[in-house]
Amino acid sequence: MEGSRTKNSMRNITAGILNKCVMLLFPFAIRTVILKILGAEYLGLSSLFTSILQVLNMAELGFSSAVVFSMYKPIAENDENTICALMALYKKVYRTIGTIVLGVGLLLLPFLKNLIKGDCPGDINIYVLYIMYLFNTTVSYFLFAYKNCLLTAHQRADITSNVLSVTQCMQYIIQIIVLFAFKNYYVYFIISPVFTIANNVIAAHYANKLYPQYVCRGSIHKDKKNEITKSIGGLMVQKISQVSRNSFDSIFISAFLGLTASAVYGNYYYIMSAIHGVLSVVVPAITASAGNSIVSESVEKNHNDFKKINFIYLWIAGWFTICLACLYQPFMVIWVGDKLLLPIATMVLFCIYFYSNAIGDVISLYIQSAGLWWKVKYVYLLNAVSNIIMNYVLVRLYGVFGIVLATIITGLVFGGFQLCRILYREYFKEYSFAKYLCRILLYFCVTCAVGGLTYAVCVFVGEKGLTVFIIRVIICSVLPNIMFFAIYRRTRIFNEAKGILFNALKRKVKKLK
Repeated sequence: MEGSRTKNSMRNITAGILNKCVMLLFPFAIRTVILKILGAEYLGLSSLFTSILQVLNMAELGFSSAVVFSMYKPIAENDENTICALMALYKKVYRTIGTIVLGVGLLLLPFLKNLIKGDCPGDINIYVLYIMYLFNTTVSYFLFAYKNCLLTAHQRADITSNVLSVTQCMQYIIQIIVLFAFKNYYVYFIISPVFTIANNVIAAHYANKLYPQYVCRGSIHKDKKNEITKSIGGLMVQKISQVSRNSFDSIFISAFLGLTASAVYGNYYYIMSAIHGVLSVVVPAITASAGNSIVSESVEKNHNDFKKINFIYLWIAGWFTICLACLYQPFMVIWVGDKLLLPIATMVLFCIYFYSNAIGDVISLYIQSAGLWWKVKYVYLLNAVSNIIMNYVLVRLYGVFGIVLATIITGLVFGGFQLCRILYREYFKEYSFAKYLCRILLYFCVTCAVGGLTYAVCVFVGEKGLTVFIIRVIICSVLPNIMFFAIYRRTRIFNEAKGILFNALKRKVKKLK
């Protein structure tokens, strides 16, 4: 069983990394072309509408995660009737959600102007464009998106990742061609819903092919439905928290600072989130494996796995954080020029934002896998409310710097600290939460020390220019990992985590042979 989980995790990670590369390179190319051909205001509009629709998607309430969690046990027991009943429930609720999102989205039309400070691009009707975005968001709810739960619960996220990689790659290539040919944002965006539909249809085809025995039929027992409803209650506030951290930031910036400021923030956030996406592909890839392990393995084994995953993940996160600190500004100068740069202090906050997100990733993985959504509902709710309040206050005082600062503070207090406290209180009951905090603080201090030394070397090399940037990339690729290795190589956790990596690589090489 453990070998199967590891095999599925490695396969999911490989497909996820490929998908993240597509989602990193092509959107970067799209943003570049839009900036050069149309202007920063168009990127600001895109960030605003995307954020609004992410808020509306709170109607999903984390329902899919609750259903996937509920499938772990019947899949392990080969309970076909329960799985089919869950599918039927998922399909019905998803279409209800789509109707709600569409209706509420249309009700927001009269208020769009209030969310934009200053003028919009002259050739854009914001109401028409918003409706196009709304259709692209809601169409999946009415097609076969519910089929993805089968693939996820069976630890075959590699299929959805590969399908998404192909469809997104084709979409972005066509959109880039269209931008050069027509220089029209409407023509560019109308391609998106076409490939959204294609992605859902193809993923559903693979789900039907692999699991033809699962069809939408039957109904869920009342007790099981109550269990799912309770899980949704916890996941609902988790969704609100995530939206408040990511989507409301852009909305506040657009409303108080304007579309250009929103575009500048969006550029930095895009780079940070793209790198975080490459990092965090490990987490969703092993979510199903962790869920299966929690059901079938001891708490002691799961706690040991938790510590090892944390160490590996935060090593990589620390490395990426240092790369961001050393490469952010010179890269932005090459990409968008001096006029669209944020101050150094705000850039440093983005790096801290990145690392704080990474701290919460593995915690959220185990919260989700252990089904503790209901236990953490108030934490997520406090995170959401406090973040919105702090965004409103700090954006008026400090602009973009205030937005990022508000998100970091609320994320660490309510996202990292409180969530992990509950994880140890409810699941890792026999183990010390204080020791966990000391480990995380140690990893953070080591990252800061290594980052400071690496940054000093990069500053000595120079500040601007392509040659300087390439030299900095080489320094950041090698120096932090050498220092991490020198610091950690004699520790017990390093040798245990090293064993996991070596075994995974051996299995991968053996499979290739």
